Amino acid sequence: MFFIFIVILIALVFEYINGFHDTANSIATTVSTKVLTPRQAIILAATFNLIGAMTGVAVATTIGRGLVDTQCITLPAIFCALIGAILWNLLTWWLGLPSSSSHALIGGLCGAAVANADGKWSVIHWAIANPDTGRMEGLLPKVVLPMVLSPVLGIVVGFLLMGLLQIVLRKLTPRLINLIFGKLQLLSASWMGFSHGTNDAQKTMGIIALVLFTATQSGTLDTLPSWLCFLRTPRFEIAVWIKIICALTMAAGTAAGGWRIIRTLGHKMVRLQPIHGFAAETTAATIIQIASHWGIPLSTTHVISTSIMGVGMTKRLSAVKWGIVGRMVWAWILTIPITAILAYWLQRLVMGIDIP
Repeated sequence: MFFIFIVILIALVFEYINGFHDTANSIATTVSTKVLTPRQAIILAATFNLIGAMTGVAVATTIGRGLVDTQCITLPAIFCALIGAILWNLLTWWLGLPSSSSHALIGGLCGAAVANADGKWSVIHWAIANPDTGRMEGLLPKVVLPMVLSPVLGIVVGFLLMGLLQIVLRKLTPRLINLIFGKLQLLSASWMGFSHGTNDAQKTMGIIALVLFTATQSGTLDTLPSWLCFLRTPRFEIAVWIKIICALTMAAGTAAGGWRIIRTLGHKMVRLQPIHGFAAETTAATIIQIASHWGIPLSTTHVISTSIMGVGMTKRLSAVKWGIVGRMVWAWILTIPITAILAYWLQRLVMGIDIP
């Protein structure tokens, strides 16, 4: 029983780290363009992350039961998945690399599930048809394909939107453009914060719901006192209290900030003005919202980073620091494999099996 609360606590630690690790996604452009001070930007991002996190459950459902066979998930497996994701998040945060917390969690969950199933890859839902909706779900359509397409969309849409703005506003003075988009960027930053909450916060909601569902199915919660009966859940569902606690935790993490990553996204990769920040945030937030609607656990890091690249390319190709971009891409590529291996090894250790 005690271990259940430990796993939930670790899940909330992940959510907190996700908040400060991904703060830069919402506020880097706003800070770098000097539209808001860092403190103001963090308050804005935390507020709209909180609001967004309370909206919808599609992404949480995908994480909780759409990627691996829930029959092969145990509480130790979830614990190992979270530890693997947290270790990778802390390492990339320390290095100042905007890697994906979403993919770290997904990789950890898949690795732990495979280890728990004695190396059987079939426990991963690669691509299956949902009998209720007829849509394809699983790791390939919901994670791998969006992982490839979303950065491409970020670059292309960011480039096109910025190019369109330049054409429409070509007769205005730079001073007037900065004044207008300094105000409009407040809206785009809020939209970005809200979108981040609708996608990222839901991932931990799905994990906590999976913890309680797994514990209920195994009978671990049968001896709960009556006042804790709300923890027992005979079917997978995202309870309101789970939404609230995850939303508050992510908002608290966001408020803690993530200045190393902010410097990478907002200063080192490309120099931005308010109009560029508006274009990048609007592009990223719109893509994330579409993904959230379809229950796709998108990497907000990938989308905002590539949107900034696309916007920066309208200046000139050399305006983007491609060396830094290369380091980021390697972090993206390695995230799922490394967290899967970490969680796999941890789960094997927990099971008392020697690591080959």
